[in-house]
Amino acid sequence: MKIAVTGGTGFIGAALMKGFTGYEVISIGRSKIKSGNKHYNFQLEDTVDYGNVFEKCDVLIHTAALVHSMVHKPSESLNEFRAVNVSGTLNLARQAADSGVKRFIFISTIKVNGEQTFLGHPFTADDIPRPEDSYAISKLESELGLQDLAVSSGMEVIIIRPPLVYGPGVKGNFASMINLVKKGVPLPLGAVFNKRTLISIDNLIDLVVTCIDHPAAANQVFLAGDGEDLSTSDLLRGIARAMGKPSRLIPFPESFLRLSATLIGKKALADRLLDSLQVDISKARDLLGWEPPLSVEEGLKRCFEAENNR
Repeated sequence: MKIAVTGGTGFIGAALMKGFTGYEVISIGRSKIKSGNKHYNFQLEDTVDYGNVFEKCDVLIHTAALVHSMVHKPSESLNEFRAVNVSGTLNLARQAADSGVKRFIFISTIKVNGEQTFLGHPFTADDIPRPEDSYAISKLESELGLQDLAVSSGMEVIIIRPPLVYGPGVKGNFASMINLVKKGVPLPLGAVFNKRTLISIDNLIDLVVTCIDHPAAANQVFLAGDGEDLSTSDLLRGIARAMGKPSRLIPFPESFLRLSATLIGKKALADRLLDSLQVDISKARDLLGWEPPLSVEEGLKRCFEAENNR
C-alpha cells in the first residue's frame, strides 16, 4: 500500500511519518523532511498542480493546515484561513481523486463542534457543528467540501476531529504548562474541577492507522480522545508526576480566576483553562473496535522519556 502524508514536518505529520511500518510512504509539504521517505515540495494552495505525485497512491492523509493562532481574533482572517484550509485542501483532494486515490483521511479539529461543553454532556460525532473562530469555520467548510467530493468522485473520505494533541515536542499552550511546572512556578489552579478530553499523539496515530483500511471507516466522522477526562488541576499534577517534579497548585476560587483574567485581558486563556470540553469517542469504539492503546498517564510519560533518558 502506498500512502501520502501532507504536513510531514508538523507535529502530527512528523509523528505519522515515524509511525508507519510496512507501507510505502511519501511526504508532501513546504519544507523537506529529515528522513529517507520520498518528499515533494508544495504549498497548500488552490493553484498548485500536483502532477503525478499521487500515481498509484492508495491513501492520502491530510494533516497540513493554516492553524489557529491566539493572535487572531475570532472574526479576523477568515479569508486567509479559507484560502489555505478550504481552497487548498479541496484542490489537493480533487487531484487525488482524479489520480485514483481510494481514501482521503482528513485531520480536522474538535473546534468544529464548538469551544466548550457542559459537564457530563460531551461532544459527539453526530452533533450539529458550532464552530466559533475563523480556523474552526474553515475546517468545517473543508469537511463539507470533502464530503461533497466523496459523493461525486467515489473517493472515500474519513474525517477525524481531535481535541488538544500532546506528546514529545508539543508546542503551544501545552508546552507553556510544561514550562511552568518545570520551573516550579506556583499556579492558582488547584481548585479547578472542569473536565477536558485530550489525546496523546500515539493514540491519534493509532486511530489514523486503523482508518487506513478499515472498511467501516469509509465516509465517516470520528471524534478522537484518550478515553479519560481530566480537570486542569489533574492535568498539571499528571505533568508534574511524569516529570518527577512537585506540583505547586494553589486553590483559588474559579470565579476569582475568571474575574482576574478578564480584568487583564486574558479571558480567552481563562476559558481554555477553566471551561470543560469533553469528547465522546464511542463511535470509533463501536464502528472500528478501536481503543486508545495508551492511558493518559502513559501518554504524559512519553512526553518526557527522551529528555529524562539524556
